Amino acid sequence: MYLDFHTHGKLAKYLPFSTEYTDWLLGEAKRAGLDAICLTEHFNTQQFDTLYSYIASRGTPEGDSFVIDGLRVFPGMETDIAEGGHVLCLGPMDAIRALNRRLEPHKGKGRRLPFAQLADLFAEYHLLVGAGHPFRAGGHIPELPEEQLARLDFLDLNGKDVAEDRARTEELTCALARRLGLPVVAGSDTHQAVQYGCIRTRFERDDITTVAALAGEIRAGRYEIVVHPEAAFRVRTAVLLKRALKEIHALGGDYVSVLLGGGGETEAVQAAKRRLAG
Repeated sequence: MYLDFHTHGKLAKYLPFSTEYTDWLLGEAKRAGLDAICLTEHFNTQQFDTLYSYIASRGTPEGDSFVIDGLRVFPGMETDIAEGGHVLCLGPMDAIRALNRRLEPHKGKGRRLPFAQLADLFAEYHLLVGAGHPFRAGGHIPELPEEQLARLDFLDLNGKDVAEDRARTEELTCALARRLGLPVVAGSDTHQAVQYGCIRTRFERDDITTVAALAGEIRAGRYEIVVHPEAAFRVRTAVLLKRALKEIHALGGDYVSVLLGGGGETEAVQAAKRRLAG
């Protein structure tokens, strides 16, 4: 099973949620060779709960995941911490949505929770918790006390950072993992489809449906990280695409229609949207 541990369901956190754009992302993830993704949307994105409600309505539940047109989606979230840096968590849909509601007072700038308090909050749920792109500029997760870092379950070898400087990213991430005794898994960090597949985690099993089973396979080391030979090109292209689509939106255009060419919705999508509307 090829899985991407770090993905997003929107182009940008401050843009409105679009069912058509999210469906395009999911379809392209499957076409890029992925069997599963972890949807780790930013905790302070607009319409967070609407996005996750749509995933639940659109997909067939299996364990902690939802299968949408052959792609398995594990719910998750990416949360900023006061010290600087991002923490990923994976868990059951109800837990992720409940956590996001509890984090509402901390979504504004200057109101982030320190890592220790966030970890306490996460400990109330059955979650898999990791450090997202720990060595990206502006982040300070590696500087946290080791007794706090011991509460993590994994480190994210991030596709965007690998594409920019693979040697540095791998060296620093793996060194921190060895020091803490933590596994390293891979996520693309994509907000648009071109970046899918730049880095993937390949598991020996293809029947993983729960976060507990996923955690067990990670701890057992029954997986490998696969970096695409054209990862740097994919990420550069994705950055350009994201910039262009955001500019279309800023100028008052419909970036989704431009991207998709005005294609119609499937019956399944229409049904999911009706359920979402109540």
